[in-house]
Amino acid sequence: MGLWDFFRQRKTEEAQPISPSAVEKQPTSPWQEVPAYIETDPKNYELVSVIASAIMAGEQSDSQFVVKRILERNPEAKLVSIISASIAAGEQEDSQLTVKKIMKK
Repeated sequence: MGLWDFFRQRKTEEAQPISPSAVEKQPTSPWQEVPAYIETDPKNYELVSVIASAIMAGEQSDSQFVVKRILERNPEAKLVSIISASIAAGEQEDSQLTVKKIMKK
């Protein structure tokens, strides 16, 4: 079995559809994910859109930009990230940690 055969075999295994009965049997978890970003207040849309478009356009005055969605950092996720990374880092001052997912009950 060569290297390419290994990847082809994996691809065919992943391509098999999951039956609906298998999805229904999975237990529902009481945990839910805390989003990293949340919708911002609609009052801020105009100001943020103008600033972002001006920065992106730079010196090209004939360019056009459309801002489709504006999100802001979730304060709950930010606080939990800072606290958990600080505790995990402990006394290692030069360590760098990344929080990938936050779940809550």
